[in-house]
Parts: sequence; C-alpha cells; structure tokens
Amino acid sequence: MAGAVEQKLATQGIVLHQPVSPVANYVGFVRTGNLLICSGQICLGADGKLIAKGKLGKDVTVEQGAAAARGCAINLLAQVKAAVGDLDKVARVVRLGGFVNSMPDFLDGPKVLNGASDLMVAAFGDKGRHARTTVGVASLPADAAVEVEAIFELA
Repeated sequence: MAGAVEQKLATQGIVLHQPVSPVANYVGFVRTGNLLICSGQICLGADGKLIAKGKLGKDVTVEQGAAAARGCAINLLAQVKAAVGDLDKVARVVRLGGFVNSMPDFLDGPKVLNGASDLMVAAFGDKGRHARTTVGVASLPADAAVEVEAIFELA
C-alpha cells in the first residue's frame, strides 16, 4: 500500500519506477544519520529515454527544461523510495542542486529548476520547500538537458 505522499503523486499521474542503476563508480544514494543524499539524476523518463536533450537557449526551451527538471525530481523520489521504502519518512527536502546544460548566455536556469522545486512542494507541501543552487554547465551525461541532486532529512 502506497503512503500518503505516493498517493498524492498518483493523483497527479506520477507513479514511481525502479531507479536507474549508476553507470560509474558511485551509488544512487547514501544515508548518514537522518540525512539521505541522492546522487544527481538526469532527466530520464519512465521509458528510459531523455525527456529533453541538448542545450537550453539553443535546442531546448525553458518549458521543456522545466519538464526535464520535473523528471529529474521524479527520479530523485524513486531513489528515496528505494532507500527508505516510503516517501512518508521524509521529514524535509533540505536542498536541491541543479545543473542546466546551457548556452553561455542562457540566464533562465532558475526557471528551469522550478520544475523540480515545484514537484517537491506538490509532493511534500511546506516540508518540500528547500534551499537550492542552479548552475549552468557546458555538458551533461548523454547530452541531458538537466540533472538534479538532492538532500533529504528523514524522520
């Protein structure tokens, strides 16, 4: 039986899938004390395909980038579920770190990362409000448009 957070996500059409296994020498998450640190998740959809590929400000619009960031957030929640079994165990979303594959003159990275931030607030309410960093980068794995990492506090 899914917990309250997963049920809330389901009403929005979001069903968490099995998280993707790491492709290099790292793990998807590390728990230390009451913190869960999740490795960066690129914008893969449930079908395993990139939601958005290429550079913001050239190949990808802000709206497409925000959808990609939302996909990253869904992948982060899948990692949390794999780590602790129930999203209701999240006491707070502490921080999101976002990386936007963008042209040097692209200035709307924060608007792109709102896709991830908005999903965390939709899932967890006030506990989903978090600190955040958004960084424009020259490239990301598989030419993904967005990657997001996170820190969660667990109850």
